[in-house]
Amino acid sequence: MRIAVNSRLLVSQKMDGIGRFSYESLKRISSDHAEVQFDLIFDRKADPFFEFPENVNIIHLPPAARHPFLWYLWFEVRLKNYVNKGNYDLFVSPEGWIPPKLNCKSLAVIHDLNFVHHPENIIYSHRKYLQHFFPKFAQRASRIATVSEYSKTDISNTYHKNPNEIDVLYNGANSIFKPISTTEQKLIREKYAQGNPYFIFIGTLHPRKNLTHLLKAFDIFKKNDQKHTQLLVVGNRKWWPADLEKTYQSMEHKSAVQFKGRQTDEVLAKLLASAIALTYIPYFEGFGIPILEAFQSETAVITSNCSSMPEVAKDAALFSDPRAVDTIAAQMKKISTNEELRNNLIEKGANRAKDFSWEKTAALLWKSMLKTIA
Repeated sequence: MRIAVNSRLLVSQKMDGIGRFSYESLKRISSDHAEVQFDLIFDRKADPFFEFPENVNIIHLPPAARHPFLWYLWFEVRLKNYVNKGNYDLFVSPEGWIPPKLNCKSLAVIHDLNFVHHPENIIYSHRKYLQHFFPKFAQRASRIATVSEYSKTDISNTYHKNPNEIDVLYNGANSIFKPISTTEQKLIREKYAQGNPYFIFIGTLHPRKNLTHLLKAFDIFKKNDQKHTQLLVVGNRKWWPADLEKTYQSMEHKSAVQFKGRQTDEVLAKLLASAIALTYIPYFEGFGIPILEAFQSETAVITSNCSSMPEVAKDAALFSDPRAVDTIAAQMKKISTNEELRNNLIEKGANRAKDFSWEKTAALLWKSMLKTIA
């Protein structure tokens, strides 16, 4: 069997949820199925960071597709022609983009439809491309996989796809996210927060991650905080819109907010394991891997009461409307002052984390591949 995989988003220094899903699942599937040839197709030279077994071929197919015109050229022409000449049994796209008129079956992994529900957060050219082509991608795909029941229903309703043709394969989290000793927690707090307790935000500073409302809520929380609590913001500062700048500059307690930029997984894991709680309140998410990372780290979680977050967290987190800053602030106060509540959530989160793993994700993705070929 020969399987071609769109590996365009495997870039080690820019690993978002799709990149992590791709690498963690594909390295396990290829290792477990040595009898299958996997051709990972990149639009630029493959990053040497990624290691795969001998049954994986790395294909460099230029040009680098990083804006709409080149997206069109790469997917609609270059990738289509390459796959159709390759005598493949299956084409898999972990980002959901499927070329037209393929000679083989295709599986699209569509993680979420954020661009459908919140197009205002995407630049005009990208938005128009996604709005035009994603309905085509969904119809071209022989089968679809996604990462939550929420996204499955959303995809089915939006693109009029039979739900029986959509598989759910939940994400996992890296094993590096785990609890650390109280001694090490103290050292981390001293190094990164002047010895103070802190909440932590994790994620690219994209508008849908909702940092604006978190900052407003944290400012409210700080009015009655006696513990010098800080907020650590960990993530790539790719977006910094005017409303976020205005919110930050107007904060009474902005000196308690620390921007730590993007960190290695090793540092991030220790920062997360040393926090009072993860404050993760996006207003749209297909899954929310940081929730699992916090559960594994035995760190409490405050998250949103919408899209996929309640499905992932269940009863192991505190919830809030992501735009209700008073409620978010109240949850922050509750979790920072009620040790019994926090410990109860940590215990529930550790148990909930056992329901997920990249091994389970890989097994379900492989099952979906076989369904697609059958």
